[in-house]
Amino acid sequence: MKAFFSRALIGLLLLSSFSLVCIEKGISQNLTIESDTTDNVVRIVRFVGNDNIKDNTLETLIRTQTNREFLGIPRFTPWYFIWQLTNSWGESPSYLNRATVANDIERIKQYYKTVGFLEATVDTNIVEFKKDRVEVSFLIEEGPAFTIQTIGYTGLPKFEESKKVNQFLHESPLTNEQLNDSTFTVNQRYSENQLNIERNRLINFLKNNGYAAVQRDSVNLLVKRDTTKPNQLDALFTINPGKQYRFGDLYISLSGPGDTLHYNQHDTLQQSPFTINNKSIFFKKGESAQTKFDLLTNQILFKPGDVFNQSLYIRTVNEFQNLGMLNIRQFGLSEDGSLPDYSKDEIPVMFSLQTLPRHSVNLNLFGMKRYGFGSGAGITYTNNNLFGKAENFQIGVNGSFEYVRSQTMRDIASEADTSSQSFDGRFFQSFETRVEYSLPRLLFPFSSLDDNIFFSNGRTRYSLSFSRSNQLLFDINSDIRFNLRYEVQHNQRYSSFLDLIELDLLDTDPSPEFSAALRNRFGENSFQLRQIEEDFRPQVSSILRYTFRSQRTDLIKRDRGYFSEYSIASGGNIPYLTDRLIVTPDTLEGNLPAIFPGSQNSLAYSRFVKGTADYRRYIPLSNNAVLGYRGFLGLALPYGQSNSIPLNQRFYAGGANDIRGWDIYSLGPGSIPLDDVTINGGQIKLLSQMEIRQQIIGNFLSADWIAAWFTDAGNVWYGPRTKLFSRDPINGGQQQQISENDREQLLELGKFHFDNFYKQIAVGSGLGLRLDWEYVIVRFDFAFRIHDLQRGWFKDKTPYFTFGIGHSF
Repeated sequence: MKAFFSRALIGLLLLSSFSLVCIEKGISQNLTIESDTTDNVVRIVRFVGNDNIKDNTLETLIRTQTNREFLGIPRFTPWYFIWQLTNSWGESPSYLNRATVANDIERIKQYYKTVGFLEATVDTNIVEFKKDRVEVSFLIEEGPAFTIQTIGYTGLPKFEESKKVNQFLHESPLTNEQLNDSTFTVNQRYSENQLNIERNRLINFLKNNGYAAVQRDSVNLLVKRDTTKPNQLDALFTINPGKQYRFGDLYISLSGPGDTLHYNQHDTLQQSPFTINNKSIFFKKGESAQTKFDLLTNQILFKPGDVFNQSLYIRTVNEFQNLGMLNIRQFGLSEDGSLPDYSKDEIPVMFSLQTLPRHSVNLNLFGMKRYGFGSGAGITYTNNNLFGKAENFQIGVNGSFEYVRSQTMRDIASEADTSSQSFDGRFFQSFETRVEYSLPRLLFPFSSLDDNIFFSNGRTRYSLSFSRSNQLLFDINSDIRFNLRYEVQHNQRYSSFLDLIELDLLDTDPSPEFSAALRNRFGENSFQLRQIEEDFRPQVSSILRYTFRSQRTDLIKRDRGYFSEYSIASGGNIPYLTDRLIVTPDTLEGNLPAIFPGSQNSLAYSRFVKGTADYRRYIPLSNNAVLGYRGFLGLALPYGQSNSIPLNQRFYAGGANDIRGWDIYSLGPGSIPLDDVTINGGQIKLLSQMEIRQQIIGNFLSADWIAAWFTDAGNVWYGPRTKLFSRDPINGGQQQQISENDREQLLELGKFHFDNFYKQIAVGSGLGLRLDWEYVIVRFDFAFRIHDLQRGWFKDKTPYFTFGIGHSF
């Protein structure tokens, strides 16, 4: 808010006239308006006497600047030094301009007045400490901070609800104890920003209660000093609301894509529940619009004939925008969209809308390389406004194939210790189809929330997908996923996501070569083999999850503000209830029978609770440097008869967006070496990241070049209930706990213990480069393992390269 106010203040001051005063080389003397740029280079800018205002805030006000400093280090300007050496590359000198210094003095003085230091004075001292090198000091005497002791309101209209005005005044952040009908104590430091906020609050209150003609000059502020108390002020808002208005007739026109303003369908609505006082809603629609009139009616949040309410009018505009299937060509408070006519008692409203194209088809072709070379294609059909009520329907089909050479097959066979078999080159295929249906409103059981302003911008999504693929060693016969999600953008800052049903049915078929490779690596009767087979066997999972997100940052630039996300989930409830109540009501087996045609595989499931907290903060260090930090905590705990978490719900560590210096999924759990990991992923995760970014080159190859120094720390751990299991064929595949001491000792290395976990924190640090275009950021990082869990501190000098799109956090 300070930065916004500073820019507004600077714009105001540039329109003002003032005297230019400065002191050169420590001696006060008057400057004339003809003063121009000198040959002196500004190397230091200082502020003296600013006890209540930070240097960073004052730096945003002034235009006298040094050359760009690296990471805000005073006088460390490498780009200017490059220019000195080459006289062409780098950054040219920042010369002293006396007129600019004089303007800066006035900006600082005016800013101090806006925050309550009404008697603040500012001077300057310019010292040449080296030939053609100067230090500019702004000498500030802040004086006393003035306080508003009371605030009063006069001119507010009376309403039928006698307590309406009084309640509104009590909701002000400025008002405290009420002295009389219109006067309150404040006892806060004088702040023009807060007084402007209060003025806007008064204007919005009046506009939302019928006084549509209210403007800024309708609400004036008078401030006077209390002659009996030094540095004390009394404030008074004088209000001239004018007359009260009502909504007139409403005119809505809807044209199709590419249509001219020719409408062949008309309709009129009158009387309750759509209008009052004999007012009307007039609809007209083009033939190709293919939209039902009642969709438009449902977005209208006010009634023609009712008292004018600016908030409901603007929210109705937003409701039309949120449909996602039309554009707003024009809207206004008159029948034809011209300026409002305040001479009458009623104000008509007009919306001119145009639908987007209804049908679209996208075709994608791609190439790929994993074990061999392959290609694929995908086609997606989208129907925007399927049934004429802003429904969005998508259906997509994707397919790919990959050819693996005979030599690659032989290498895999050799590793699996089955080299005696003959393997020829083969094609491996994958197929996926996905259907999604969404509506711009909340459906049962949350449909009633659509009338609440905090939930009005909601969307319901249904999605269903089916995929199967032939992998080199591991076939996915069927993977069916269904999701029912409710999304709400409460406002520009807050959003919510509720996954009411997220169901995943996975039927897998490990090939003999896959099992042979595991046996060859871990041993015929190893518990690693049994655990991996347990993790990858056919399974069913369900999730009920709520996610809340709050953000005040540009999600691409991430140069100021914050981002936070918190979620809580419960898993496995649907298969558990199916097992307990439907399949075998008298027996809890812990798995479900096969439901895929032709499959003999039973489906395992786990019950668990899971929570995450993710907070990120971005603090500007200077005009071109940012400090960002992130903290993440994740916890997933099984309960009931379950002792593990499904693979896709566990936490993992390592990778370009996590702890750099380790490959994705390669870190942890605990201090277990990668080759000895018995259960992939963990149930507990701690992560901390810090990064300083400094722009080094501006607008080169159409991008800003940013250098970064980063440090990441964290790990994942097993939870307290994690057990090692094998599958005993003699016992029908039932789980049996393995109790051998060596296995338990290895498992203990991966468990979270409060007295030991800090010793298992992996730390990576390094340098990076970002190329920042307007809508995309390309990232290159070189990380070093500061604390390797097997080698120790500073034992690994190998640089690890990572590449990413966007900032790491």
